[in-house]
Amino acid sequence: MEDIRSVLSQFHSKKKDEPQVQKTGGKPLGTAISSEIPDVFFDIVLKDYKINRHEITLLMFLYRQVWCRPNLYKSHGIGPLNSYTELCTNLGITIEELGNYLRVLENYGLIETVRAGQYFVRKYFTQELDAQFAQNYDEFF
Repeated sequence: MEDIRSVLSQFHSKKKDEPQVQKTGGKPLGTAISSEIPDVFFDIVLKDYKINRHEITLLMFLYRQVWCRPNLYKSHGIGPLNSYTELCTNLGITIEELGNYLRVLENYGLIETVRAGQYFVRKYFTQELDAQFAQNYDEFF
């Protein structure tokens, strides 16, 4: 009588090996994704503006959405924030805190509200830096 292992080794699985994918990204696990952030953010904005960790995270989220991902309004510097609740869940904050963080970023002039859920985010974070690096925006307003 043959050994069961030798019999089973003759049969191959019909399933194809598929790479695992993350739930949100759709990319195989282990694939590094990067976004380009201007050095002025690290050299000037973080040094001159007193923004906390959550405000930095929110600013980076909006910046990445406007300038680093496909965006129909990239030439205008405008990006949508589709779901406040989803963003709050991802950042681990409440909607009230989100409103406060958005207000702080607006007071510093780092973002502007176009209308609810739509934000203008400068390429170089401030109007002066945009002028220094010759960044213009299409007239959208």
